[in-house]
Amino acid sequence: MAPIHFKKVSSAVELEEVYRLRYKVYCEERGFEKPEDHPDGLEIDAFDRHSVHFGAFNEMGELIGTARIILNSGDGFPLEKNCVLSSDVSLIERERLGEISRLALKKEYRRRAEDNFIYNDQGDAPPEFHSVPNDRRNRHEIVIGLYKLIYIESRKRGLTHWYTVMAKGLYLLLKRMGIFFQPIGPTIEYHGQRTPYLGGIEDIEAAVASVNPALFHEATEELGRTQVKE
Repeated sequence: MAPIHFKKVSSAVELEEVYRLRYKVYCEERGFEKPEDHPDGLEIDAFDRHSVHFGAFNEMGELIGTARIILNSGDGFPLEKNCVLSSDVSLIERERLGEISRLALKKEYRRRAEDNFIYNDQGDAPPEFHSVPNDRRNRHEIVIGLYKLIYIESRKRGLTHWYTVMAKGLYLLLKRMGIFFQPIGPTIEYHGQRTPYLGGIEDIEAAVASVNPALFHEATEELGRTQVKE
């Protein structure tokens, strides 16, 4: 794979690219959202104004992947609005909680079998499910790169926990790499079969350090570099 550059997205031009890619993936390709609700071709919701957005760019500077982390606000979190929680999360400080969502990859950078398994729980498990966790030949570099940025931003902001809603396939892919989330409610029909999860960032750090030390070193080294720059 050609070199990929990852960064936090903040400019109006790049944010429009994020929303346009999300429209392509969520409205046109997967049908998760209705195109008529986004007539300008930009998939935007009420939580974007409370979010930090991240992008993956190819060697030509083209946006090929994105994800966001939603921060606490008066609007709450979409997971709490769309899911029934069976676990008590009241002891977690709201300001230290974020929700990971809107992972979207450009079609040309997705592998069909992997795409079906991760997002739709269909087909056979892709090769990375049968390889060792730190085998860089099979791991999904775009997903990993975006999650590393989310981790770095979360640590800098003092977050301690992540919400996320995932299909089983993505949950298993992350788990194989040591990124463990715990289910906190029943599976629901929400853009397909989805389950709400909670992850303690310190617990995930410990698990990744044990299961996938190479990835842990990458993430913590990058975190250290960003802290030095500041």
